[in-house]
Parts: sequence; structure tokens; C-alpha cells
Amino acid sequence: MRMYDIILKKRADLPLSDKEIRFVIDGYVKGEIPDYQVSALLMTIVFNGMNARELGTLTLAMAQSGNMVDLSNIDGITVDKHSTGGVGDKTTLIIAPLVAASGGKVAKMSGRGLGHTGGTIDKMESIPNLKVSLEQDAFINQVNKIGLAVIGQSEGLAPADKKLYALRDVTGTVDSIPLIASSVMSKKLASGAQAILLDVKVGSGAFMKNIEDASELAKAMVDIGKENGRSVKAILTDMDRPLGHAIGNALEIREVIDTLKGHGPEDLTHECIIMAAHMLVLSHLCDYETALSRVQEALDSGAALERLRMMIDAQDGDSRVIDDESLLAIGKFTYDVTAPQDGYITHMNTEQCGIASVMLGAGRTVKDGPIDYSAGILMHKKTGDSVTVGECIATLYASDESLLSNAAKTYLEAITFGETAPIMADTILDIVERGDPYDRKGNSYDRTGNSKPYRSRHRCS
Repeated sequence: MRMYDIILKKRADLPLSDKEIRFVIDGYVKGEIPDYQVSALLMTIVFNGMNARELGTLTLAMAQSGNMVDLSNIDGITVDKHSTGGVGDKTTLIIAPLVAASGGKVAKMSGRGLGHTGGTIDKMESIPNLKVSLEQDAFINQVNKIGLAVIGQSEGLAPADKKLYALRDVTGTVDSIPLIASSVMSKKLASGAQAILLDVKVGSGAFMKNIEDASELAKAMVDIGKENGRSVKAILTDMDRPLGHAIGNALEIREVIDTLKGHGPEDLTHECIIMAAHMLVLSHLCDYETALSRVQEALDSGAALERLRMMIDAQDGDSRVIDDESLLAIGKFTYDVTAPQDGYITHMNTEQCGIASVMLGAGRTVKDGPIDYSAGILMHKKTGDSVTVGECIATLYASDESLLSNAAKTYLEAITFGETAPIMADTILDIVERGDPYDRKGNSYDRTGNSKPYRSRHRCS
């Protein structure tokens, strides 16, 4: 078998066999296939796509290139949630306790933030002394005992994805549905959960800016899960405005606690209840209506808040933060952003809002760069809200006073004001439970692969 022949085959728009795909991944990880040949293959995938079988095999090969987490010693079906990244997205730390308090088992490995999007692990580390790294036995024991554990991703997880992503980043092959889907799902398969809920963000603060691209990505990832025997569902959620009121690590932990106490922002609470209910359904615990009732009861009774407290204690964090928010450090310098006119906020460039938070120190611009857990933005007004000239629409927090003015300028530039209230959509945009057997041109395909349903995000034809 030769890499040269595999490149030519995919260039001719023919599906690759499982053996050919595994040959490529194994050879590349071992250093037997050079970057330039893999780059050529990646570009053919950008233009010609992959069918569901190819994509499932590619993703599993990437997952099996490193450590595969074995969660079989956890009692019951383990469920995971993955978000494609957004601004103010602290849903994991609300949903996981809701699911655990409702009888589910959440075994989750999360990532750090980069660029304008935040990371769950960074938010967790704003809690004093909290450990985000556990040995596998301790991780499994914790899930069995209290129903949830959220930790950082293992370095040995899907090394093929790490190599391929670095190569895609410098060869113009990032923007491809099959390559994005396989990258996300390789880590999910390697993490071991039997059921996976995918939160696919759509809008100005998301990687996917429109619902058509987001839907295609969701379908591809659902297909990957089904091809590999996992129970998978994708929910498309709005990221054309930040989620909740807080952006920034400690500020978002405060909002997590407020939400689990029953007085969080309406959009955040609504989204978390619905996603938690779907996770219970994926866990085969009950039907959807029963799941909604269980989750609401877990919230109203305080049982979910208690699960968060138990998780913080189990991971050596200071759970007093639940009752005393002053233990979560907040930047000592503040700046109030005010409305320049009367009217309504008609749109928010959510990515720019996230960038403003990064400018305050709340995010990182390079991998493993430092962040300020106390920095961030508390939004008092969002899309759809009425404002009066001079009214405070957001408060910025920083540890360095010199960072405030430029960040405030960036934030205000992200806000569009108008005289008429905008029409507001539900934050839940769509649900994908299976891949669609048609590409965007309407061509049917079969699972053995005569047509290519998943292509690059932007097509010439």
C-alpha cells in the first residue's frame, strides 16, 4: 500500500477503504508518512469530502492512536456533553450536577479556552484549590459515588488529532466539515462515554456562523457516533449573543452557583434544563417529558447545587464558594460601559464581546498562556433589552487598570443599537438525532460510499 496511490484515489473522488484510512493515520503518527503527503490528502478531503463510513473509520483511527479511556467500571450508562465553543458558555458546570442529581452518570473531560471562547477547566480553576486532574481510578470512583466528575483532557488522548490539527492550521485545511467533525469526535470516542450530547453553537460568537454549516457539522458528528456504536444527539444553540450575563472565569462560576440556586439568567437556565433532559434520555433513564420534570425538580429542590458542592469537595476545592462568593476573586478595577443613545440593543457581535474579555486578561491568545481568573465582563443589558442614554449596559473587571479603556471600546463597538426591538429567537435552534442521508445539493448516498455528503464549509459549486 502506498500513500501516493491513496492520494490519487481520493483526488479522483473515490471513497477510501478502512485499511487505507488506518494505514494513513498509523503511518503518520509513527512518522513513516511525511507531512507533505498528508497535507495533499487533507486538501483532497477538503474538496471531495468523506462519506459516513469513511468519516467513522477516520475518527476511530484517530481516537485509537493514543489512550482509550475505559469507563466500563462505572455503574450505568456514562454520558458526556461537548460544546463547540462560545462566549459565556458555562453550561457544563450547571448541566453535569443537574444530570447527576437526576440519576445520570457524567464522566467528562473538558478543555481550556483559546481565543475568544472560554474553557471549562479555566473556569473551574478559579475555585480555590480545585484539582482538574485525577487518576483514572479516582475519576471512575468519583463518578460512581456522586454521579459526576469533570477533569482536564489527558495528554495521551488522540495524538493523531493533535498532529493533524497542527498540520491543518498551516496548510489551509482547517475549514472542512469532515476534518472538524473527526477532530472533535476523536477525543469524545477516546474519552470513553457511551452517550454524547453535542452542543453545536451557531452565530457571531461561534465557529459556525450560520445554521446551514452548523447543521451539516452536527449531522456529521452524529453519524460518526452512530458508526462507532455511541448514542449521540446534537443540539444547535444560539451564540449570536453571549450566554447568560457573565463572561470570564470567576464571574462565570458565580453565575453557575446563582443558576443552581434557582435565580440565574433565563436564557442560561432554559438551555441547561433542556440539554440536561436530553442527556437523561440518551442515558436511557426515562422519556423526555419525565426527564424535564426530573431536571426541574433537581434544580428547584437544591439537589443539583448539592451535587456541585460534592464535586468541588471531591476534587479538593473550597466548596465554601457556594455560600460565600467573595472567595471567588474578582478584578479590583472596574469600568462601566454606558449606552450612547436611547432605544434597544438590536445585535451583539459575540466574538468581539469575547475578545474584549480576553483584552481584560480573562482569556489567552496562545496555547497554555497565562490568564487572569478575576477578569471579565458582567453584562447588564443584552440583545432585545431597552436602554436609555448614559445607562450602564456592562461592567468590566480587571486586575490591571490600564486594560480597561481599550477593552471597553472594543465591547461597545460590538453592540448595535436601534430604535425598534429585534425579534428574539429561542436559544435552542434545532435538534439532530441522526445524520441526514443527503448532501446540500440533495444527492442521496449510501453508507458504503458512492457519494460524499460531508465537504468543506464553503463550496465553489
